[in-house]
Amino acid sequence: MLSRKNKLLLLKFLSLFSIVRGYNILMIILAQYLASIYILAPNLPLRKVVFDLNLFVLVAASAAVIAAGYIINNFYDAEKDLINKPNKTLLDRLVSQRTKLSAYFVLNFLAVLLASYVSFRASVFFSAYIFAIWLYSHKLKRVPFIGNFVSAILAITPFFAVFVYYKNFETVIFVHAIFLFLLILAREMIKDLENIAGDLVHDYRTIPILYGPRVSKICITLLVLLTLVPSLLLIYNFDVGYMHYYFIGCIFFLLLFLILLWRSDSKKHYVWLHNILKLIIIIGVFSILLINVDLVLNRIF
Repeated sequence: MLSRKNKLLLLKFLSLFSIVRGYNILMIILAQYLASIYILAPNLPLRKVVFDLNLFVLVAASAAVIAAGYIINNFYDAEKDLINKPNKTLLDRLVSQRTKLSAYFVLNFLAVLLASYVSFRASVFFSAYIFAIWLYSHKLKRVPFIGNFVSAILAITPFFAVFVYYKNFETVIFVHAIFLFLLILAREMIKDLENIAGDLVHDYRTIPILYGPRVSKICITLLVLLTLVPSLLLIYNFDVGYMHYYFIGCIFFLLLFLILLWRSDSKKHYVWLHNILKLIIIIGVFSILLINVDLVLNRIF
């Protein structure tokens, strides 16, 4: 049996894990490694990618900055989230604001320190990334559409770090990036519909608040239809192995998503739509393995 003190420590750990969204960070780490192996450096031996110390440092620095970003976002949105996510907020409040800020500065310092091991330019890149996340959390997220756009850019920035590291500028990589960016941007706009109550109380100038849910749905519909363009290009114009089945499935589920979107009119519905897009993104991460199912075995032997 755990003592009361140990139970409290465990709850605080779970609270911190919730604040930094540890599950998201683990998924981003996995996505960075899979993208490096199968998309960015497909011609390098597996061991050379997996055990590349510079890559490990870049991924670790990305994880630290993302965790810090979630912390500062939680810090600024504490009151709003009490309305939009009451259960999660009660858990998050087990960690004091002072502790959150301390963790925020420590993680950012650690990220820049790690990046400096790779190069001075890497440390400058992560310093700029840290500033951009703070600016978004402090100011830009309250600006309609620009806040959504910047959030989506920040979400794919960790992949840009490893993309620059491998200096692979093939067109297929940009098409993959556009597909992911559009999906994330659509998800960000769904979150605005999901969080109308708290955003309205705390004067967040989001699209559904300023122009109404219908305009927001039109914007999301356009983004989803645009997402079909890179999907079709990746199916017909590029060799993505068996991953083309994933993009075929995406087209079907995104069209279904649009039908559900226009029938939705409550927070519960928007949460479901958010989770559908999140699931598509997560499945996409594991689908990278389908680009070449024999690649790992061939490289090991």
